[in-house]
Amino acid sequence: MSIRFTEKARKGAAALVVVAGLALGVAGCGGGGSDDDKKPEASASRTAEGEADPSAQQGTEEPQAELKGEDGLVLAVTSAARDAGGFVTVSGEIKNDGAEAARVPIQTRGDETEIMRHGGSLGGATLVDPANKKRYYVLRDTDGRPLTTTDMPRIKPGASIPVFMQFPAPPADTTKVTFQLPTFAAAPLEISG
Repeated sequence: MSIRFTEKARKGAAALVVVAGLALGVAGCGGGGSDDDKKPEASASRTAEGEADPSAQQGTEEPQAELKGEDGLVLAVTSAARDAGGFVTVSGEIKNDGAEAARVPIQTRGDETEIMRHGGSLGGATLVDPANKKRYYVLRDTDGRPLTTTDMPRIKPGASIPVFMQFPAPPADTTKVTFQLPTFAAAPLEISG
């Protein structure tokens, strides 16, 4: 009998906790304010003149380069930034300007066995330093996976996906490099930072 009583008491306590939580949740959702509190908030910051401030909006960054690829894919590189740890991170987005859904070609992963083992990626990307006559390949982690965007989905027409690639940094005085990615056109980039 005491086991049944204990079990009923536990169920009752659990039900009481749930009811109390719901009551607090409903009380917290109550308005209690005037109609003035329901003004919509601005989604972009405004300047003193009342115009939208483009520096505070996302997606307004002009690409450094646009590389055309297969099936209407376009890689827009928005930055090539030198990091404090001795890396250069190239960031941007791949957009589908075609009429049908498209995948990033498998050739973009490159032909190195270590990178190919880990599936689709942008592991075939390189930075070429023409002044010092050096080529920099995408970095890899300790398991051999490339430090890039991986497993990219199909891209619907007009849609885009963000991408990144990390490389060893060229010497500090090198600011201009050529970016290459298999199946896409090559383009000059300027490294910031």
